Amino acid sequence: MNATIDDIYRNQSRRVLATLIRLLGDFDRAEEALHDAFMAAAQQWTPETIPANPYAWLVSTGRFRAIDHIRRRARFDTSRADIADRLYPEGEIMEIAENEEIEDDMLRLVFTCCHPLIPAEAQMAMALREVCGLTTEEIAHAFLVPAPTVAQRIVRAKNRIRAAHIPYEVPARAELPERLAQVLHVIYLVFNEGYSASSGAAIVRADIAAEAIRLGRLLLTLLPDPEAAGLLAIMLLQDSRRSARTSASGDLVLLAEQDRTLWDTVKIDEGLALAAEAMAAESVGNYALQAAIAAEHARAATPEETNWRQIVTLYDLLLLAHPSPVIELNRAVAVSMCQGPAAGLDIVDSLLGEERMARYHLAHAARADFLRQLGRTEEARQSYETALSLCRQAPEQAFLRNRLAELVSKPRP
Repeated sequence: MNATIDDIYRNQSRRVLATLIRLLGDFDRAEEALHDAFMAAAQQWTPETIPANPYAWLVSTGRFRAIDHIRRRARFDTSRADIADRLYPEGEIMEIAENEEIEDDMLRLVFTCCHPLIPAEAQMAMALREVCGLTTEEIAHAFLVPAPTVAQRIVRAKNRIRAAHIPYEVPARAELPERLAQVLHVIYLVFNEGYSASSGAAIVRADIAAEAIRLGRLLLTLLPDPEAAGLLAIMLLQDSRRSARTSASGDLVLLAEQDRTLWDTVKIDEGLALAAEAMAAESVGNYALQAAIAAEHARAATPEETNWRQIVTLYDLLLLAHPSPVIELNRAVAVSMCQGPAAGLDIVDSLLGEERMARYHLAHAARADFLRQLGRTEEARQSYETALSLCRQAPEQAFLRNRLAELVSKPRP
């Protein structure tokens, strides 16, 4: 039974929380209600009594519990009585239909977390925590910053929402364009955590990736925009490779070694169409360029058919529009495929001079791979060890250990 509740928590908790925030009007109160609801489920549900609609049961139970808490506290603080009456008038019966559009609550949650009154870095942390339930440590890893910094940002964001009475709503259509960029970025971060989890036993968190794709579709429907189309294209094209990214035993499989017959052609076809649409726009943005890069990989029936020179050109354009050390790291791999590992190594060595990249395990892993290809075994060994010390995802750790073992088995020069 615990396994069933755990599964429902993974798949439903963020949607339950989003609705509770709307109903209760407060993030902290909603989070407390969410935990109370799942605690009640653990105590009351049996295999025979699991509700047909767990989402509705959890929302109703969480709301009941929250109102009960407020009413009890109101005995000592009369100012809370009005809150309880407003949230849950006596005699009101709450029902949630099976077909209620709970997606709207998720979109409201994203826009609230990304409100312009909240600092940009806090928006990201808040959304990753509330929209997809990442821990403070996981968010810190994604941002390459210390965990206490992330915790402070989330606390400040909640305080700002409360103090400024930021509405829990999707903005009016006239306001959407100026709010779009931040929301797209947050959805992209959510997808990245699902597509390549920052920690844990699995490479992919399929539920989070699917949630990001769903939000991307919702946003594109709400506001047709080339960048929204580009983002959805990226997510579809990358997610199309999900089944090929791990072996039957769960080991990481690099792109060049993947069985491309396992790629999802339906997602590829839709992603390619959206990528072409985004690149055909009058103004080509960051997501359109990233979608074009993903499209080059998707078109290649074999690794040898990949147009690496075109990919380098697209990365050059992307860096002009959106300078980023992570994008530069990805470009280094493409450059190495055109000019050899020494060219890629030069780029990575310059990036590792930056503090946050020095903490990024993939930068050290890329350096190790270039050094391995160049036959500089001892240096490669050291870089693999550094990457392994920084990595928190089990399959990536296993991959790095295997690479390190291959080097260790070779005689030292």
